[in-house]
Amino acid sequence: MTIDDYISAQPEEHRPLLKKIRKTIKKAAPLAIEKIAWNMPTFWQGENLIHFAVFKRHIGIFPGYLSRLPFKQKLKEYKTTKGSIHFPLDEPIDYDFITEITKYRVSVATNAKK
Repeated sequence: MTIDDYISAQPEEHRPLLKKIRKTIKKAAPLAIEKIAWNMPTFWQGENLIHFAVFKRHIGIFPGYLSRLPFKQKLKEYKTTKGSIHFPLDEPIDYDFITEITKYRVSVATNAKK
């Protein structure tokens, strides 16, 4: 399965959002490799940077343990779990925030190799 396959298998009304999230992450992590991991679209650059998936009421972004992210104030605006951020489908998606998260994850992955 590819990310294209994953997006194509989702309800038609969600596909544009998924495509835009993919494009947003790809722009923020241009060297990352796209793959499917944990049955979700994943961007990998020496480690899994970020996953995303659509659910019934939200899009989940999975950047790893949220306690390690420097966005504590911003995260308060969303429902979260230990490793995911829920972007409600009935509200505008904050693509700029997804960009910030992705760029942060790239910097962490890059610095871990040094």
